[in-house]
Amino acid sequence: MLGQLLRTVVLPTRAYSNAAAANYAKLQELAMEEKCILVNDQDQYTGSISKRDCHRVDAEGNIRLHRAFSVFLFNSAGDMLLQRRTIHKITFPDCFTNACCSHPLWDIEGEREELNALGIRRAAQRRLNYELGIPMAQARPENFHYLTRIHYADRGDGTWGEHEIDYILFLQKDVDLKPNDSEVSEVRYISRKELDATISNLDAPLTPWFRLILQHRLRLWWDNLHQLGKYENHKQIERF
Repeated sequence: MLGQLLRTVVLPTRAYSNAAAANYAKLQELAMEEKCILVNDQDQYTGSISKRDCHRVDAEGNIRLHRAFSVFLFNSAGDMLLQRRTIHKITFPDCFTNACCSHPLWDIEGEREELNALGIRRAAQRRLNYELGIPMAQARPENFHYLTRIHYADRGDGTWGEHEIDYILFLQKDVDLKPNDSEVSEVRYISRKELDATISNLDAPLTPWFRLILQHRLRLWWDNLHQLGKYENHKQIERF
C-alpha cells in the first residue's frame, strides 16, 4: 500500500496567478546571484562566480565549468521520482528531470568540503529540502550513495546553458514531499518497467543532463540498486 501511495502524482501542473508568477520570477533572479564553484576539467577548484555568470553562454559559445550534482531518488519499492521544473526557472524551464539537480555553493563553507564529496552531499540535502520539501533528517549527507562524476556541456537556448562536473548521487528512501511551487510544477514516481513508455509520452523535453544519464547509465544503475558499490567510479571523470 505504501509503495502505491508513494507513486501518486503529488503536484499536478497548474496555472499561476500574476502575483505568484512575479514572485517566483524574483526568487529565480535572486538565486542567480549565488556563487558556484568553478573547476578545471580535473575538478580542481579555480575560483567562484555567480550562478548567472557561470550559466551564461558567451559570444564564442563557451560556458564556465563548475561543480554540480544530480540526485536520483527512489522509494522503497524501487520507483524513481521524476520532477518537472517550473516555467519560472531561468535555465531549462518546463523540462522533466531527475529528483534534484543543483550546485554546491561557494557562499556556504561546508559545501566546499571535497573529502568523500561531503560538500556535495550537504548541498544535496539542502536542495532536496528547498525544492521538494524533504525534511533534512530524511536526507542526511551519509544517506546519499555517491556513484561517479560526469563532465558534460550543453548550450541550451544559446543564452543559458550548462557546463558541469556533475556528481551523481543515489538515494533510496521513503520520504515526505512538499514541493516548492517556485521550483517544481510536477512530481511523480515511475517504476523501472514504466520508464521507456513514460519518457516517450512526456509533454515537455528532458533536461540535457538527465537525457545523457538516461542514455548512458541510468538503466544499468537502476537495475542494480541493491549493489551500487560495484558501479562506483570516484577516480575518473566520465565524459559525455
